[in-house]
Amino acid sequence: MLKMDRLKLPMLAGFIYTFIIVFLGAIVVSFMLAFTDTRESTLPSAVYTVNGLALFVGGFVSGKRGGEKGWYYGGMTGILYFLFVVLISFLGFDAKLGLNHLYYLLLAFLVAAFGGIIGVNLSRK
Repeated sequence: MLKMDRLKLPMLAGFIYTFIIVFLGAIVVSFMLAFTDTRESTLPSAVYTVNGLALFVGGFVSGKRGGEKGWYYGGMTGILYFLFVVLISFLGFDAKLGLNHLYYLLLAFLVAAFGGIIGVNLSRK
């Protein structure tokens, strides 16, 4: 039973951290757009930056809490976050599934897996 808990909790913790960072990043970017001379044309790069940072941190937390197989825990956290975003885009914006979603899935997996690898290796010291 303890093995099952170890499997679920690292990914859930990483997903929660990822979601919180994306939420806070959205607030920061919104304030930047509202109160500075920042143009909306910079919004896509800000969104990718916030999501990349959030995925890395979420993978890091998953790897650190998992204690082993950081690439797995981090990568699965990235996939979990990707599925959540795709679900929201389908339900909220009636988005269609395309080839670019496959690229985003791969990128989310790789960034979060890298964070998981770093998290496992830093937790051992």
